[in-house]
Amino acid sequence: MPPGRRAPGLRERKKQATRSALSEAALRLTVERGLEQVRVEDIAAEAGVSPRTFNNYFSSKEEAIVAAGTDRVARVREALRARPAGESLWQAVSHAVTELFPDDGEPDRAWVAKVRLVKAAPALMAEQLKSDAAAERALAQEIAARTGTDAERDLYPRLAAAAVVAAVHVALDYWLDAPATTTLRSTLTRSLQEVAAGLPAPTTRGDAR
Repeated sequence: MPPGRRAPGLRERKKQATRSALSEAALRLTVERGLEQVRVEDIAAEAGVSPRTFNNYFSSKEEAIVAAGTDRVARVREALRARPAGESLWQAVSHAVTELFPDDGEPDRAWVAKVRLVKAAPALMAEQLKSDAAAERALAQEIAARTGTDAERDLYPRLAAAAVVAAVHVALDYWLDAPATTTLRSTLTRSLQEVAAGLPAPTTRGDAR
């Protein structure tokens, strides 16, 4: 926990636990049955709450499925705040993003299943775009605080945040196409390093791996 920030209270932890349980249930049922065969009532029952409680957290089943990625952004923000003040922006961003993923092997299967679902379902892709926009706004605020810029008036924090989100998406797509050739964490690291370096021209096709 960064200095000056209080740990969440019991009520907030309970709310987060309910939100996570609903998101996990939505993803699990959709993987098992398909998106069209899952109702809000099914998700609520799976998580042990009422449909009304579901509606207090999410406006649709699509939003609940995509929520895991939204929650990861909050963790990236916290991790970025905790990086040393003297560290360069892109080093700090790279550490904050990649520490969410294991050093070797693949990330948790449920999360990979969510990414594959989003790629295959137009309704989920639309929700993902909304989530990405929120992620860019949130990251822009952290980048602005770290660089002494203004997230509302300056171009740089917005552009940098958009570059981070795009780099993560490209790394995920690349890794899903060929997961046996590299770990997701190393692919993410390379993707962010390439952006930080201004996307230098590649030398050979093999170097892209």
